[in-house]
Amino acid sequence: MANSCEFCVYYTYSDDIEDYECLVNLDEDDLYRFYSSGSNECPYFRLDDEYAVVRKQN
Repeated sequence: MANSCEFCVYYTYSDDIEDYECLVNLDEDDLYRFYSSGSNECPYFRLDDEYAVVRKQN
């Protein structure tokens, strides 16, 4: 499964702009590498697993 923004921990709803946004803080060099890589995979993707904390408690 290709990673998708909808399942990423960094993709959250902002009440200020009333839309979803990515919270990864990229500088100009990172942004350039990301767009020029030609890959559809985001290197910053992290699955938003809301049950991870519960599994650690067991």
